[in-house]
Amino acid sequence: MAAAKPISVEVWNPSGKYRVVSTKSMPGTRWIRLLTDNDCRLEICTDPKTILSVDDILALIGNRCDGVIGQLTEDWGEVLFSALKRAGGTAFSNMAVGYNNVDVEAANRNGIAVGNTPGVLTETTAELAASLTLAAARRIVEADQFMRAGLYEGWLPHLFVGNLLKGQTVGVIGAGRIGSAYARMMIEGFKMNLIYYDLYQATRLEKFVTAYGLFLKANGEQPVTWKRAATMEDVLREADVISLHPLLDKTTYHLINPERLAIMKKEAVLVNASRGPVIDEVALVEHLKKNPMFRVGLDVFEDEPYMKPGLAECKNAVVVPHIASASKWTREGMATLTALNVLGKIKGYPVWGNPNQVEPFLDENATPPPACASIACHLQNFRDVVGHIQSEYVGSDYY
Repeated sequence: MAAAKPISVEVWNPSGKYRVVSTKSMPGTRWIRLLTDNDCRLEICTDPKTILSVDDILALIGNRCDGVIGQLTEDWGEVLFSALKRAGGTAFSNMAVGYNNVDVEAANRNGIAVGNTPGVLTETTAELAASLTLAAARRIVEADQFMRAGLYEGWLPHLFVGNLLKGQTVGVIGAGRIGSAYARMMIEGFKMNLIYYDLYQATRLEKFVTAYGLFLKANGEQPVTWKRAATMEDVLREADVISLHPLLDKTTYHLINPERLAIMKKEAVLVNASRGPVIDEVALVEHLKKNPMFRVGLDVFEDEPYMKPGLAECKNAVVVPHIASASKWTREGMATLTALNVLGKIKGYPVWGNPNQVEPFLDENATPPPACASIACHLQNFRDVVGHIQSEYVGSDYY
């Protein structure tokens, strides 16, 4: 049997004391400098595969590895964590806020700290959700394709008529940091009313809407309003635009199903920039086909990188390839946080007190604090840290 083809890597600081592996090249160079300046030998996988297999990552870990920077598309379970432990490793960091690709119990059993990247994606992700809302509501993609195809022969009264957002109701499911940022953009930008559902009261968001409503009234305009819904179904029934920002777990899998699609308005706009499996994509395709005025904007998909059959042919769907965090500042910040999570654990630094306030780590002109920027879960502090993070952004932030 032929030997497996070795995984190609790019090596930085070959004589470094600590061996750190990154399963993908990441934007920017600061993260590289932070590791190499702190005596790390950094090996960056340059294999052309979009998604590495477990066997590929095992080959990268090898016999000695202190820490790994990985990606949300990888399956980090018992096999990889036990291999990392055997190689002497203590740290793994996801280049993402979410870690639903991580078997937390397996990480704990093997003494591997798991890092993530909160506090750097809020506005970027909210902006993409707002962009999808506009594109879907005003049929931007359809009109663009029509124009490029040379089909435009002149203005017509019925040509690509879409939805007006001003004065309509925006519904948010999961009013954490990203959900709240999105809501503020839609309310302040388009004077939309708000209805939201979350396990916790979004007090700051409610105060913002109230204050903005008073401002509008003082200037002779119709004030905006807010309502905290008792159920998700209330949001789906009442909202003209619904944006999804939930955590992905057993309770939110197929959150949007045939029954819930059926209670939404026939001309509603549904946006998902959280996680694909919160929508039953097969049911969504059927709904889009039966309701041509219903529109959807999707950044994520149930079986990434694939779409369910028929979705690509739905003209009332705007689909983009998981780019919500894809601004230069955000992606470089994510790379920095992942590197500092691994470096901090290797160096024995404490966990940063508030993982949602990571600005001190992102200042390129300052030395980062001697702390792990964000350790999402590790042994005895797992419940405390996760509980704290969830209290900060319940139901949101999954990039």
